[in-house]
Amino acid sequence: MKTLSNKVVLVTGAGSGIGKAIAELLAKQGARLMLSDIRYANIEAVAKEIKSAGGEAAFYPADVSELKQVNSLMKYTLDQYGTIDILVNNAGIMDDFSPVEQVSDELWNHILGVNLNGPFYTCRAAMSIFQKQNRGHIINIASIAGLNGGRAGLAYTVSKHGLIGMTKSIAYQYAGQGIICNAIAPGGISTNILHGVEPNAFGFDRMSAGTANAPAPGSPQDIAALTLFLVSGNSGLINGAVIVADGGWTAY
Repeated sequence: MKTLSNKVVLVTGAGSGIGKAIAELLAKQGARLMLSDIRYANIEAVAKEIKSAGGEAAFYPADVSELKQVNSLMKYTLDQYGTIDILVNNAGIMDDFSPVEQVSDELWNHILGVNLNGPFYTCRAAMSIFQKQNRGHIINIASIAGLNGGRAGLAYTVSKHGLIGMTKSIAYQYAGQGIICNAIAPGGISTNILHGVEPNAFGFDRMSAGTANAPAPGSPQDIAALTLFLVSGNSGLINGAVIVADGGWTAY
């Protein structure tokens, strides 16, 4: 029997990389997917792939940093499926490795808008749904940059530290209501997150000082498999945890 039969799963940033891999794997386990991404063509293509493989998927383009768009996404999901069982906050963008004195207001607001405000908006909206049904799963895709200070620039580092704090707060506050919230902190994963980034020379040099110890990058499918484990009912008492998936990089 498929472990997620008829579960409704909303995945943000589902148009490529980790989000796409998560959506595809959960669909194979019987979940009904709502795909969201800022790029319409990408989620349309992923939805078609899922359907052609026998799965169920709908899609709705949204910029998660915009509250009105998140509210529209949540409404559309409920109109299509009637509920949400699992929320995967995967949408995220990388900064340019800028140190604090070189971070512009525009960069700061953009990075925190997508990486932190977006998950806040979706979690807040999903909570009323989860409370009514006395169950719900949230997976926040964080980063080892949320545990350390040298894996990105200031803005990205702060956004992922904040996301981990949000995860722990939600897990504790709602632990008695059947609501589970965990974070996954990937290390190097082969995705397009650095596409178009023009690195700040100083910040990139400081970040690079620790990359000699980095193992070979993982794949989006590695993170998808971990997500499936956490939401499939086989993860026991794991709640409020930050699961590091970096091949041992931060163990050094």
